[in-house]
Amino acid sequence: MKFEDYHIIPEIKTSLAELGFKRPTDIQFKAIPNILNGEDVLAIAQTGTGKTAAFAIPIIHLISQSGVDQGVQAVVMVPTHELAIQITEVFNAIGKYTDVRTLALYGGVDQDPQIEKLEQGVDIVIATPGRLFDLVSQRHLTLRDLKLLVLDEADLMLDLGFYRDIEFLISKLPTRRQTLFFSATIDEKIKKLAYSIVRNAIRIQISPKDPVSKNVTHSVMFVSMDDKRFFLERIVNENPESRILVFVRTKVRAERVFEAMKRVGITCQTMHGDKNQDDRLQVMNDYKNGLFKVLIATDISARGVDIANVDYVINYDLPDVAENYVHRVGRTGRGNNKGVAVSFCSTEERPILKEIEQYMDKKINVLEVNKADYSETLALTEDVNDNWKKLISDFDSEEKAYKGKKKKKK
Repeated sequence: MKFEDYHIIPEIKTSLAELGFKRPTDIQFKAIPNILNGEDVLAIAQTGTGKTAAFAIPIIHLISQSGVDQGVQAVVMVPTHELAIQITEVFNAIGKYTDVRTLALYGGVDQDPQIEKLEQGVDIVIATPGRLFDLVSQRHLTLRDLKLLVLDEADLMLDLGFYRDIEFLISKLPTRRQTLFFSATIDEKIKKLAYSIVRNAIRIQISPKDPVSKNVTHSVMFVSMDDKRFFLERIVNENPESRILVFVRTKVRAERVFEAMKRVGITCQTMHGDKNQDDRLQVMNDYKNGLFKVLIATDISARGVDIANVDYVINYDLPDVAENYVHRVGRTGRGNNKGVAVSFCSTEERPILKEIEQYMDKKINVLEVNKADYSETLALTEDVNDNWKKLISDFDSEEKAYKGKKKKKK
């Protein structure tokens, strides 16, 4: 089935054609008809499967049909600033030829411009729970006319401690509404929240036995913790045209890796919670526009980074939680694109690797690094702080050559 065969308004079909959307993905194929029919939906689907369009297409259609300028008719709650912005971009692209107006609401920036836009009239709000809570509490936003609620990346919202904010906001919503619940993973906590807000929901689960995209090739390299930067340097230098996303465990680690790459002449930026919102937006825009090829991020940003054509995801540090591996590697191999995920695993991280493999129910392919390649990687670094390694390597080579000559003379 093609999008042109769906019972959606022509304006959306035109936008989808311009965006190159011809056929729905699995989640879109299963979700869109049910949403158009007014059903509640509980969807479990890994990242990169087209979840955003799965709810954006029917929501824009339904609001266009019912009529705009009736107050906020739909709210999409998301966990991060970046995700709010990116989902808003998707809604604007799909609703380009309609009169539907979408606004992103998120913290970290002055709320006055957002309030001003709300007063001008908005049909759909894409918001983080914290900022939504503030604006509803201050009565700048009323949800009494809401027809449709979406919780996207619900598992991460709970991980970030938004449960009480979500409960408060739901208490302000009309009981008669349509609710869509999307999550990449599910556990007892997620089930409890989901079944407290949906009614007789259609349950959709995509690839439950394989939580990661089939378009991603996975591999792991066993590397000493202190040597990881040299292997990252080599991968970047051997793939100069590739867009690379590097995940580390902490903000401090992100800045240390940034400094290490800077020393060897590799242009990169960091993305983590200590950056203010303006800086984060600037970094994302520069990364999207190709001003640099390597972005170093923490897990908090894992689901907020939705960049087209990320070629490599490098797990510089393995994540503390196995599920986060899924969200990290989901940044590549999106849609029909192919992607590569490479993980650096130190001796102390091997138990985490085992947990990840158990979670995915399959082994990750090991990239064998022999002693010669390992030594060569350390020797080839441009890091001025580690030139001693190259000197030692050069000395060893000269020593071998010298001994060889002496043997020949004898």
